[in-house]
Amino acid sequence: MSEFDSTPRNSGALLAAIAIALLGAVGGLIWSYTLSNRLATQQTELADAKQQNVKLAADLRETDARLRVATDELGKSLGLTQKQMDARAEDLLRREDAQDVNNQRLEAAQKQTAQQVNSVSGEVSSVKSDVGGVKSDVAKTQNDLASAVTQMQSMRGDMGQQSGLIARNHEELEVLKHKGDRNYYEFTLNKGDKKPVGTVSLELKKADVKKNKFNLMVYSDDKKYEKKDKNENEPLQFYSGKNPALYEIVVNSINSKNQISGYLSTPK
Repeated sequence: MSEFDSTPRNSGALLAAIAIALLGAVGGLIWSYTLSNRLATQQTELADAKQQNVKLAADLRETDARLRVATDELGKSLGLTQKQMDARAEDLLRREDAQDVNNQRLEAAQKQTAQQVNSVSGEVSSVKSDVGGVKSDVAKTQNDLASAVTQMQSMRGDMGQQSGLIARNHEELEVLKHKGDRNYYEFTLNKGDKKPVGTVSLELKKADVKKNKFNLMVYSDDKKYEKKDKNENEPLQFYSGKNPALYEIVVNSINSKNQISGYLSTPK
């Protein structure tokens, strides 16, 4: 190939390289222009921010100056120094903190009180239930007492005096005790033993289980009364006391020839 044949090819490659370089330069120029605009915008915004900061700083200095003037005037009017006012400000802050703590404690105490009130309310409800049960038991006891009283008998005593209700056993005696009309003293006597019962003394002289009879000696007010051939559940009457009142002895059981059991009834 001759020298003249290679020239056009070299020229075309050179032109292509120049075109690419031009395109790159144009792109670089466009990018540089865009970057320059952005930088200018950011610089403008930064300048504005600086101006705002300067204005804010000035406003802050002015506000601080006014505050100091107001503080000085207030201090002068109150006769206080700046140090004293600072101390009072700190004391006020401490009081506010203490008040917050007190408020928290008060709230906790109120919650605790509410819980205790709820607990007490529950206990009161429980007590009311218990009281209701007790009332029912009392009503039942009263009914049982009334029923037991109607089954008891009133007898005439060995002195011809009309006796009250006679208890024939321990259960009926408990009913009479609950009535509260008189005092009752239970006893068990062994033959030959002089035994204090209430305000008197009693002594069994003789007992006959088969015939259901007994002999009893009563000692009262330096006197003695002999009760011969008496029966079970028979009121044995005598008078005793500074102002003589009717006493009664009732023997409910002849346990053996050497022992009897019963009770003494005295006025209240």
